[in-house]
Amino acid sequence: MQLWKTVGILVAFVMMVLATGYGIFSAFNAPPSEFPINQPILVEPGMSVRDIAREFAGANVVRIQSLLYAALVFNYDPTEIKASEYVFTEPLTTLQIAKRLTEGDYNSELVRLTFIEGERATTYGERAATVLENFDAETFRELAEPLEGKLYPETYLVPPDFTEAQLVDHLVAGYETAIAPRRASIEASPFSEYEVLILASIIEREANTPDSMRMVSGILQNRLALGMPLQADATIEYALDMPIAKLPEGQLAAELRETDSPYNTYLNKGLPPTPIGNPGIEAITAVLEPTPSRYLFYITGNNGEFYYAETLVEHNENIARYLR
Repeated sequence: MQLWKTVGILVAFVMMVLATGYGIFSAFNAPPSEFPINQPILVEPGMSVRDIAREFAGANVVRIQSLLYAALVFNYDPTEIKASEYVFTEPLTTLQIAKRLTEGDYNSELVRLTFIEGERATTYGERAATVLENFDAETFRELAEPLEGKLYPETYLVPPDFTEAQLVDHLVAGYETAIAPRRASIEASPFSEYEVLILASIIEREANTPDSMRMVSGILQNRLALGMPLQADATIEYALDMPIAKLPEGQLAAELRETDSPYNTYLNKGLPPTPIGNPGIEAITAVLEPTPSRYLFYITGNNGEFYYAETLVEHNENIARYLR
């Protein structure tokens, strides 16, 4: 039934073109007035022709979604469509877009930018400045820091002349794509979307595998439910802008847990005011799907393994056994 419906739409379209002449086809084939110049548009592996046509129509690359779909299905072998990040330096017609999709974008002068889960906007900007032309890390930081948590960590292919604002917009678009399928789960959770990002950013820095993330998430949520401070070292590191492991010799981490900062989760109960980095999807999922337990404490041993405890006595025993 769906096939016949699609064929019917295409036949009706062809009949309309024949009835009204070439002019209307030329208008539909023409690029939209808001055609995106130098804005990467991702075609991911496994996307269907219909998904690609919908994506390109939504991004104002083509006027008529069904025309791009028809051009790809009837003029080309859909299996030849290349997954890539497409960048257009000038407006193209829909038929030209279809041709480009089957050729890929591998000859374009894109540069690769990889942002790692848990990193801060400051680090993003410093890395981008090493590969992008005339890119100012401080300008990027000023634009990006208010969006900390929503700068999605991923590998991107972007034009070498990408501006600070364009990169910020691109990272936020990556976040929107990743978070959209999970918004129903967020609404069903006890947290707002922003709170999910704050907790996920802590988990990203406190744990290192999907299993440990879900376990740590459950423990931190147990603490929140009981009104206990989170006591997460990662938030102290954020406040100090320094890993605790790199503290000057003889300066105990315990002393710095007295640091007067809203990000000091040893002194302050609840979540810190903002995310402390940009979490990946596994950390976000861990907030929404925590491992239930009665644990309230955890450490990462010298061997990299996680050890959990229900009581402070057990926790101190783990510290003596696995950290000393």
